[in-house]
Amino acid sequence: MDISFFRREGEQLVPTEVARSLWSAEQMHGVAISGALGLTAEHTILGLGRDDLVPSRHTVDLFRPAAMAPCDLVADVVREGNRLALVDVRLEQEGELMARASVLFLKPTEEPPGQVWKPTDLPVPPPLDVAPPASGPRPPLFHSAEGWSPDFLAHQNAEHKTIWNTVPWIVSGEQPSGFAAAAAVADSTTLVTNWGTAGVNYINADVTLTLARRPVSPEIGLCALDHTSYDGVSVGSALVFDREGPLGTSIVTAVSNAKRTVDFGNAFKRNSKGSDPTTRV
Repeated sequence: MDISFFRREGEQLVPTEVARSLWSAEQMHGVAISGALGLTAEHTILGLGRDDLVPSRHTVDLFRPAAMAPCDLVADVVREGNRLALVDVRLEQEGELMARASVLFLKPTEEPPGQVWKPTDLPVPPPLDVAPPASGPRPPLFHSAEGWSPDFLAHQNAEHKTIWNTVPWIVSGEQPSGFAAAAAVADSTTLVTNWGTAGVNYINADVTLTLARRPVSPEIGLCALDHTSYDGVSVGSALVFDREGPLGTSIVTAVSNAKRTVDFGNAFKRNSKGSDPTTRV
C-alpha cells in the first residue's frame, strides 16, 4: 500500500495529509521532514556514483515550522574524498529556509584488531507472531511495562519505552531505503524519551542519527537510553536497531511546549480520518 508523506510535482515535494503534524494543523511533522532531507542526501550521493559509501551521521535542524505547502529540496556536496563525503541539504518553501540537514557518508573497511567494550543488555524486535516482517508502512508497536502492543494509551506512562516502526514511504511510488526510513524514524526518538503520563510535552529542535551500518529493511526500532531535562530543555537518546541488531544511536534536543501538549488520548478523539497519530508528532 502506497501511504506516503509526499508526492512529487515536478522538482518539488508536496506534503500529503500523512505529513500533517499534531502540534499544528498548518505544519508538517519532523518525521516527514527528516525523511525527505535524508532521502535527498542519499540520492545526491548515488548521483555521484558513490555506492561505496554508507550513511553514518544525519543531523537535522528543525528551526522553523514547515508549512503544509510545496517544498524545494536543495543539496550541496560540501566535501567528497576517498573515505567520506559530506552533503548539506536545505528544505525551502517559497525561498525561505525551513530546515536543513548535514549528512556524512563513510567508506566501510575491515574491523581493526583488539576488543572494545560493548553493552550486553540489548533490545530485540517484537516477536514475529506480533510483528511479521514488513516492507510497507504499518502502525507502530510500543513496548513499556505493558509489553508489546499498538495501544497508544496503554503506553502513555512514565515507563521505559521502545518503539518498532515501519513508517510511510517518504515519496509516493518510491519505496524508501533502510537509511531513508531510519532518517524519518529518528525524529520519533521523542516518543521513547519525551513521552510521559501527560503526553509529549517537548517539541524537537533537532535530531541526530548515527549509523554504523545500513539497516537491513525499513523496519526500525528505537529503545530509550536516556532522558535529561532542566528548565524546559530536554535531551533524549535512543539505541537504533533492526532485526539483525544494533545500528547506532539517535538524539533529540527539544524545548517545552506544554501549552500545546500532544496527548494521545485527545489525539485519538480528534483523529476522525483514522490515520496513525504517531507519525504526526
